[in-house]
Amino acid sequence: MAWFALARVVIVGAVGYTAAVLQPLPSGYLSNLAFGITLVLLVILLERRLGQTAPSRILGAILGCIVGLAIARVIESGLFWADSGDSKVEFLHSFLLIVLPYLGLTIGGKNGEWLEPARLISLFRAPGPERRYKILDTSVIIDGRIADVCETGFVDGALVIPQFVLKELQLVADSGDSMKRNRGRRGLDILQRIQKMSGIEVIVSDVDFQEVREVDLKLIELARSLQGKIVTNDFNLNKVAQLRGVDVLNVNELANSLKPVVLPGEIMKVFILKEGKEYNQGVAYLDDGTMVVVDNARKMISKTIDIVVTSVLQTTAGKMIFGRYIDAGIATQPGPAPVADRPRLAPAAPITPAAQRT
Repeated sequence: MAWFALARVVIVGAVGYTAAVLQPLPSGYLSNLAFGITLVLLVILLERRLGQTAPSRILGAILGCIVGLAIARVIESGLFWADSGDSKVEFLHSFLLIVLPYLGLTIGGKNGEWLEPARLISLFRAPGPERRYKILDTSVIIDGRIADVCETGFVDGALVIPQFVLKELQLVADSGDSMKRNRGRRGLDILQRIQKMSGIEVIVSDVDFQEVREVDLKLIELARSLQGKIVTNDFNLNKVAQLRGVDVLNVNELANSLKPVVLPGEIMKVFILKEGKEYNQGVAYLDDGTMVVVDNARKMISKTIDIVVTSVLQTTAGKMIFGRYIDAGIATQPGPAPVADRPRLAPAAPITPAAQRT
């Protein structure tokens, strides 16, 4: 915002002026001015980095640093019997005062999500059934079918929507490409629809992993920390998560498993939509998107016909059904005409003696 930028300019000017007047360095006016501006710029850089970090992680880092410092002071007090003038003892005290607060800072920052209100409240609740977390990624939100699955009641536990997924979804919704923009806005509408459902717990998590840049890897780390499952329809994320030992719920696999079972020899009614690749083939689609390839149906495009299923092929992309359209004109091939229907030739005229002479 504009007032943030104005505040930073004021802070830079104030610190630079203070350094130039007080001159903490034994050098000239300009050197102290540059020193003060450099320090305040480093502070502003740190402030921008902290602004992208979850508040729970910042609080965890501060508390961890305080605990580490307290432990170092306790150890130092316990070594009262040691010679404080010995250089080895002085180094040990300095080492503890530096290393233990650092360890507390890093450990507290990495586990700061335990300071979230929901986690703190759960510590004082009576032990109940184990909570199951399902982390949604951007692709499954934009896809939208997860909302239909939630409405059916098959999803239990809490749906976790990470803040970095929301940021990615917002970037898609603000894209200059109209198609991407529509997909992003559709994803935001799907989230609002899920939040309004009764019986569905939705948690927006502020947990982020600054050391990890890719969103897919952040989802895997979040699933590990929550011991939850990732809900996606991204094939690559599915494989990477499984390699890293994280459970994945793939919406595409769920849709394929729920497709109707068709056996060879059954009669189906399909609408021939277009021409097939092979000769005299037609192509139809079921309501769930399954492709049906029909022989002898090229001339039946834009018509609804009955077919006989000949075979079913299961592929990684889905299921394909092959069938045959039995046309009356094709089923009864024309054979030789009956004897009664054959054209008869007129009998030849008898040869007279006069005709023989000529």
